[in-house]
Amino acid sequence: QVQLVESGGGSVQAGGSLRLSCAASGVTIRNYYMGWFRQAPGKQREGVATIAGTGRLWYADSVKGRFTISKDNAKNTLYLQMNSLKPDDTAMYYCAADPSLWAVYRASEYRYWGQGTQVTVSS
Repeated sequence: QVQLVESGGGSVQAGGSLRLSCAASGVTIRNYYMGWFRQAPGKQREGVATIAGTGRLWYADSVKGRFTISKDNAKNTLYLQMNSLKPDDTAMYYCAADPSLWAVYRASEYRYWGQGTQVTVSS
């Protein structure tokens, strides 16, 4: 059974940092496309950053230069380092995984999802 468990969310002031973690079980993340997505109230879920099994990265334009996605294959854990946070980054952040897909930024293509962790950035 696949489980993705996010942690590390919280409340910070603008300009602050947070590091999200996603502990995976039932999947070997080195062989999967892994991604971070977010959803703010009243908005669609959007891609934030993804990392392929090969290590290839993708970032949304809105987070380039501020967020860094990484993974530790030995720990089977995905990370998202978020720096210079802005109020617009406020959302529920989700970890996702899929063994094979076409568009890494498209939420609908990911088969497995975590429950999410809330990030709130105040001005």
